Amino acid sequence: MWIPSKLTRPARLHNAIVRPRVLDLLQQAPFYKLVLFRSPAGYGKTTMAAQWLSDKSHVGWYSIDESDNDSFRFINYMLQALNKATDGSCPNSQKLAEKRQFSSLHSLFGEVFTEMSNFHQECYLVLDDYHLIADDEIHEAMRFFLKHMPDNVTLVVTSRAAPPLGTANLRVRDLMIEIGDDLLAFDTEETTRFFNQRVADGIDDITADNLRNYVEGWPSALQLIALQAQHQHKTLAQSAESFSQFNHAHLWDYLGEEVFDLLDKETRLFLLQCSVLDHFNDQLVSELTQREDALNMIESLNRFGLFIHPLEGEQNWYRFHNLFADFLAHERTARIPQQEKQLHQIAAKAWLNLAAPHQALRHAQEGNNNQLTADILSQYGWKMFNGGELRTLEKAINSLSSQQLYSEPKLCMLQAWLAQSQHRYNEVGELLSKADEQMTHFNVVLSAKEQGEFNALRAQVAINQNEPEKALELAELALSQLDNTVYRSRIVATSVVGEVNHVLGHLSRALPMMQQTEKLARQYQVYHQALWAMLQQSEILIAQGYVQAAYEVQDNAFKLIEEHQLQQVPLHEFLLRVRAQILWCWNRLDEAEDCAYKGLHVLGDHSPSKHLHCYSMLARIAIGRGELDKAGKFIEHIAHLLKQSTYHVDWTANASLSLILFWQAKSDLDTIQQWLDTTVRPHSACNHFTQLQWRNIARAQIALEQYADAAETLAFLQQQAKHNELLTDTNRNLIVQTVLATEQGDEASASEYLKRALELTNQTGMLGNFLVDGSKIGHILEKLNQKGELGDLERHRAQQLLKDISTNQRSSSVHFDEEFVEKLVNHPNIPELVRTSPLTQREWQVLGLIYSGFSNEQIAQELDVAGTTIKTHIRNLYQKLNIANRKEAIKTAENLLQLMGY
Repeated sequence: MWIPSKLTRPARLHNAIVRPRVLDLLQQAPFYKLVLFRSPAGYGKTTMAAQWLSDKSHVGWYSIDESDNDSFRFINYMLQALNKATDGSCPNSQKLAEKRQFSSLHSLFGEVFTEMSNFHQECYLVLDDYHLIADDEIHEAMRFFLKHMPDNVTLVVTSRAAPPLGTANLRVRDLMIEIGDDLLAFDTEETTRFFNQRVADGIDDITADNLRNYVEGWPSALQLIALQAQHQHKTLAQSAESFSQFNHAHLWDYLGEEVFDLLDKETRLFLLQCSVLDHFNDQLVSELTQREDALNMIESLNRFGLFIHPLEGEQNWYRFHNLFADFLAHERTARIPQQEKQLHQIAAKAWLNLAAPHQALRHAQEGNNNQLTADILSQYGWKMFNGGELRTLEKAINSLSSQQLYSEPKLCMLQAWLAQSQHRYNEVGELLSKADEQMTHFNVVLSAKEQGEFNALRAQVAINQNEPEKALELAELALSQLDNTVYRSRIVATSVVGEVNHVLGHLSRALPMMQQTEKLARQYQVYHQALWAMLQQSEILIAQGYVQAAYEVQDNAFKLIEEHQLQQVPLHEFLLRVRAQILWCWNRLDEAEDCAYKGLHVLGDHSPSKHLHCYSMLARIAIGRGELDKAGKFIEHIAHLLKQSTYHVDWTANASLSLILFWQAKSDLDTIQQWLDTTVRPHSACNHFTQLQWRNIARAQIALEQYADAAETLAFLQQQAKHNELLTDTNRNLIVQTVLATEQGDEASASEYLKRALELTNQTGMLGNFLVDGSKIGHILEKLNQKGELGDLERHRAQQLLKDISTNQRSSSVHFDEEFVEKLVNHPNIPELVRTSPLTQREWQVLGLIYSGFSNEQIAQELDVAGTTIKTHIRNLYQKLNIANRKEAIKTAENLLQLMGY
């Protein structure tokens, strides 16, 4: 797939002149981030860069062409060049790029920088002809690379225009050396040396100065003058006279009349035919021109000095000088237009013989040969798909006529998979429907195997659209139609069957299907699908109450990611997310937080809408620690994302749990009511995410004192959980039932619910769900522990929970100690009311405990005073701060903490 010649620097011309005034400026290059050679065509940017770097040992060179406006191709070539410059210090990054196993270019560069941390030698990465890049994603990625790359790397860019790489900022900060056309243009002394190397009679200073002024030091024009003098046996003064009217707009006329027309007819035709190729070797040229002496022709033209440049390090690979390539393309369309299509067709087939379908597709399209494009896609499309060249494929497929696309089932199937693989799920169903309609129109009859492939993808669409019954029917039909040779579709169909059973609550059926999916995917090395199957297994096991088994499946998934370099694929974030959920349930908050942040890093800035789960987890962790101010920042992110995108109930339910817990802590009942009025109410609660959504509804109903509705909701939840054997959700529901009974003053029922919850926790190991409601159920838990009604395991768990509840509740009130209060009252921006009506130390403590979510009874217990005394303290601090209720007290405490920078 990759063209070696693009990664080799041009060979230095044997008679290129040394230019000390430019080279002296470049001696300081290792101290700069960017060296930019910027000038119009023909000023010798590439030659100057090659000359400067010729004696440098650590140089990576990437020659860019128009086909590199594809982030996949660009990053692969760039990393190959970088590895060459750094003695192969980034092998893992290269593998990730080649397998397209990264979620964004930013995240991939993060891996690059990590790998390069052990390489400390001075090195250079050259991006030659960067002006050919027009892709904004590539520009943004290169700005990120420039900003964060190691200090021992210098990026070298040649470009006809100012590249959008933040050069203005680099210039202001003196981090860039810019070599423009004013420096690249020859001065009189350089012009003199230039001609003295090329013209036998030499040149005098006056003529050299005149020639330089004629062309404003433009090196390519000076080269043309020298060639004219050599081949027409004119003096330089005569050449200068005929050249005096030259300007850039007349380049084609000049090259045609003064250079190209002087060549023999055979050589002119040879050049015109070769000009359809950006890069070429003797094999390509021989097939294109039908000449057995192609290599001799190329070498003779190379010796001519202007037209063809050999590429360093690659035997018999060449490219035209950009200026001359443009001229030849112009002449080709003017002189041999009748050969254009045939040349591109031959070039496409020649590239196919070199196993380079990407180049072949480009020629097929440039020659407007849609049938050849279709043939290449039929033969190599899936290979390119597996290689990650998605944009190139889509461009080619979109150029086909309806008959070409829909007469070949594998092509319209490939088109649909391109949309599916790029997460454009809404398009997939439309593409499949159109394919059905058009294939009927063109009388295309599908084989059973082809029908199975389409049905497998339709099943995936159905499950994405939350139509599980339809998905199951299609997936089972697909499995009956597919034979063992169509492994990709069989894996997809098997996975859909498992996922449907999971969604419908048939966990005992879902688990073996996902295990079978994993086995098939590993067998055929479709590791993304294997990872997906393991994640589904993990969620199923959690729902069944086998949390430790789920944890072990996740361990194996992490190993799979490590073994096959899947660190940058979005599914890695999914794994980190479900691992964080288990760790949160086990109250291992630091580890859960670390997983959530790693998940955000995997996704990078490329998929902000997918950050919702991670922010939901981070918010719950902060709430659990009593860090409401920190939680508030995550809640803002969650609210913004929910407004910007449409999510499945699995995502919104997780986010809603964090929102409700935050609003409860802030006593924001109005917002809870608004949520309850507008939230989705699923038809059933047969899986973990619909259970969570209904449990959120029950929490909201309890907070709003709608106790009868909450009791009905929880009864429904438990009936559904029991029917579908959702043991972990049964455990969670019992805790919320404990909260409801406590709020209703029914301590007997609360004790019974809590006791059963503790018994189930012996299997699940859950602590986090108890701690979320610790302030409400703590006293029930204490009484259970004191009465001696618990078994040994349950009693141990209760004691552990009581300790954790106490620790969590103290975590945010600790802000209001004596040292904090002293700093607060002396702060210059403290509200005047606080300054003029100072609270006592005990009143500050009470305010901190209210902020922490303590009830009056808990505050009295914490401070070891009577409940009536606490009421007095609360009344006094309300009067002093001019507040009316707990909600305003919490808001006041939060404002004071923010004032102090917490």
